Amino acid sequence: MPASKTTKKSQETIGWGVIGCGNIGPTHAAAIEDASSARLVAVCDVIKEKADALAEKYKCKAVYSIEELLALDDIQAVSVCTPSGMHSAHTIQAAKAGKHVLCEKPLDIKMAAMERMIDACEEAGVKLACVFQMRTEADNRRVREAVRGGKLGKLVLGDIYQKYFRSHEYYASGDWRATWALDGGGALMNQGVHGIDLLLWIMGDVARVSAYARRLVRNIEVEDTAVANVEFVNGALGNIVGTTSVTPGYSARLEIHGDAGSIRAEGGSIVDWSVPGEEVEATGEDKQGTASDPLALTATGHKRHVEDLARAIIEDREPEIPGRDGVRAVKLIRAIYLSSREGGASIDMAAVSNEDLDEDGIYPTVYAEQW
Repeated sequence: MPASKTTKKSQETIGWGVIGCGNIGPTHAAAIEDASSARLVAVCDVIKEKADALAEKYKCKAVYSIEELLALDDIQAVSVCTPSGMHSAHTIQAAKAGKHVLCEKPLDIKMAAMERMIDACEEAGVKLACVFQMRTEADNRRVREAVRGGKLGKLVLGDIYQKYFRSHEYYASGDWRATWALDGGGALMNQGVHGIDLLLWIMGDVARVSAYARRLVRNIEVEDTAVANVEFVNGALGNIVGTTSVTPGYSARLEIHGDAGSIRAEGGSIVDWSVPGEEVEATGEDKQGTASDPLALTATGHKRHVEDLARAIIEDREPEIPGRDGVRAVKLIRAIYLSSREGGASIDMAAVSNEDLDEDGIYPTVYAEQW
């Protein structure tokens, strides 16, 4: 690692490895490189060229199997950046090797798989953290504090709109994309999981959901468009809209309304703060930037996740977003799929079984003829 980089590191750092050097792996590598409590030791990918290119960029070791990476004694933590349906297996491997884990979203794609990986980390005595970088944005944290502090009064509505664009070429770029086996779903499970987690983090758990998911544009196994109506445990209602099939694609929009005030945010920035007795300037800055380009993601949020897990290891505390927190958004997405499969039926979140949620969805195919 270049000398100019090491001077930024604290005296106590956590050696880190990256498993998977595809689209998101380089973001983790950049975050580790910038974090003061972590140092990048090695990257791993079964495609040698990908691992070599990332290792050359950050002057670290390249390996080509998970077993080889997990055998390195100077690695204490790993980022799991493989296809979503492999997260559980790779996390369990890491846990058994005594490595702490930062797992990309979604935690995994099935309820049973998430339980297995959480149990494995607990049995091995290693920490498991999940990536949800929308939670790290200052304005989103401010919204949560206002809502949880009762500043909006009785909550009435909580909505998240994620109207993104992903091209046919994007879906064709990897055999695992938009498949039930490895992606676990489409617009909601891969992209929308971020906003759904954010909504739950702010509004609390959902009691009931009724939804429709469809393939309207892309010739893929899973949904490119979905809508859901939810009833939160606190009695408020809400809407979830997720798509990757609109042009040009727009930043995620969060809207929270109570009987005493309302807050709206777009792209991670507050655009309207109607809270009695308070003024918050709207910046209009789009902090997400991935509405139409998944590679536009910066490493800022991931750096906070890396720094947090590193400090959690050093201080022997729980990460900010522990593994069990990663289950909530996936469970709701699975319930949305179940509701759609049953014609928009109302799903009771407290009563539905994990076995029912783990069944894959079947959607009407209405995509455009050119595909």
